[in-house]
Amino acid sequence: MSLPDASQTTQPIQLLDLGRQHRPLRQQVLEALAQVYDSGAFVLGPEVKKLEITFAQYCRVPHAIGCASGSDALLLALMALGVGQGDEVILPSFTFFSTATAVTRLGARPVFADIDPQTFTMDPRHVARLITARTKVLLPVHLFGQCADMEAIGRLAAEAGLAVVEDCAQSIGAQWDGQPCGSIGDIGCFSFYPTKNLGGAGDGGMLTTRRDDLVERLRLLRAHGMEPRYYHKLIGINSRLDSFQAAVLNVKFPYLEQWTTARQANAARYQELFTHAGLDRILGLPQTNPRCRHVWNQYVIRTPGGKRDALRAYLAEAKIGTEIYYPLGLHQQECFQFLGYRPGDLPETERAAQEVLALPIFPELTPAEQERVVGTIAGFYRSSAAAAASPQTSASIPPPKFLQSPQVAPNQSVPVRRQAD
Repeated sequence: MSLPDASQTTQPIQLLDLGRQHRPLRQQVLEALAQVYDSGAFVLGPEVKKLEITFAQYCRVPHAIGCASGSDALLLALMALGVGQGDEVILPSFTFFSTATAVTRLGARPVFADIDPQTFTMDPRHVARLITARTKVLLPVHLFGQCADMEAIGRLAAEAGLAVVEDCAQSIGAQWDGQPCGSIGDIGCFSFYPTKNLGGAGDGGMLTTRRDDLVERLRLLRAHGMEPRYYHKLIGINSRLDSFQAAVLNVKFPYLEQWTTARQANAARYQELFTHAGLDRILGLPQTNPRCRHVWNQYVIRTPGGKRDALRAYLAEAKIGTEIYYPLGLHQQECFQFLGYRPGDLPETERAAQEVLALPIFPELTPAEQERVVGTIAGFYRSSAAAAASPQTSASIPPPKFLQSPQVAPNQSVPVRRQAD
């Protein structure tokens, strides 16, 4: 299947086009918001309770507790487990900032682990070397929609008597050996930020747990430790999920599996297109652990050889959105310099930070748009190879098949052979 004519394929391709998802649901969402507005139950109202029940069933846990954000979910989980001054929490350095700040806000010390280079998730082999008498919690991140190795992490936690908090912000619907994320550790922490696979119209979060001894503590901590009103059993925070956000999420929840299936189909199509273009020999394509159900919050390629930023600029000129998740490991951030990490301490994290580039993967992305993304990347590498090759080299060594078509400008597509659908 060839690409459409380049003159017809110059509309921007956003990294994430929420409008395509929201427009068909507009009337349903407005009706749901109107019901909340008329009810006056704006905070922890019936819509929140409905979402908590649905979420618990989806994750196959007895308890789900709504809160104000994914960042607060992490903070509340660590508070419920008693993390504080002098404790250590082991987490990956290759993750979003809030995973670590939840630790430091409680006076505990984040201990950064390196990642598995294939999955970008926390490497249990490195974790095993980091556990000390001060370690209290292991905090794996299910990054880009794929679970960390929860069997190995769970075994380490059991041997050392540690709790496990799952950062599930990017992974709703992901599974490890058929078990939903958020149901494997002691507490699961989810985000409803709009860019997530199930995103709200603002901030929101959810905690999940199987532990009956933690659920009441989590509910108290999210609302100033108050029960009954004006009687405070614990020193908590104000992190209540508002009913407007819950109403939006209740409208969207029935579509989550459909959207997940579309993301998985897009990931498979990318794999096919990149392979047929010969780019699988140049790029590092995402790998899925066979024990994991990947839900593809992000589709992240590796661009070795120091070409990542140039490729990103080339794609931007072609009106194709990308993002770098993440340009620095957390151990390299200025605010964490006090921890004393040095260059080379976490080599896989540092290498990933130099190579990763996220491409559009949202459910409504079309096959033609994916062909354009891959074709434009092929054009970049063809241009780079042509500029670098000497006449002798180009005459004696046949170029890869993705270099064998005519050169095009950055805002044009390169035909990519595909098998028939």
